[in-house]
Amino acid sequence: MQVTRRQFFKICAAGVSGSSLAVLGFSPTDALAEVRTFKLARTTETRNTCPYCSVGCGILIYSLGDKSKNAPAEIIHIEGDPDHPVNRGTLCPKGAGLLDFVQSPSRLKHPEYRAPGAKEWKRISWDEAFTRIAKLMKDDRDKNFIAKNDKGDTVNRWVSTGMLAASASSNETGYLTHKIARSLGMLAFDNQARV
Repeated sequence: MQVTRRQFFKICAAGVSGSSLAVLGFSPTDALAEVRTFKLARTTETRNTCPYCSVGCGILIYSLGDKSKNAPAEIIHIEGDPDHPVNRGTLCPKGAGLLDFVQSPSRLKHPEYRAPGAKEWKRISWDEAFTRIAKLMKDDRDKNFIAKNDKGDTVNRWVSTGMLAASASSNETGYLTHKIARSLGMLAFDNQARV
């Protein structure tokens, strides 16, 4: 019997794969009969913006949960948004590692306050945090607000405080933040991302 080189390799490959898989207990019929469901089939998709840098890449966040009241959903997958005009579905290494950031045990999830001279951070409620921020902003604005300049012109400036909006802010959120900051008289205002 004449066997070409190509036929020889085909015969050897078939024999080795068939015998090796059988020895390992692998049955192709069982594997072909198994149907695995897609891991994102039962998830909820949420569009968002990557929180890391000023590029403002779009991301898709997939969460799994029964959507019942007071039952938080668990984020199981994060990927780039292919419909986003900035990144078109791609993510840098930091963006690709967002799932680790979200599920990190050292991630801060509640506001904390450290009193002057104290060595320990104390967990406070969100109401306490917002009340403290509002009080400190009002005190600073009352102390440093400039209603008129040296010529007597009305300027309504608050130059001792500034605002930096987050990179995950959308156009709408950035617009509202800008309006609030400007209505308070702030001159120093910027949005990290231009999305």
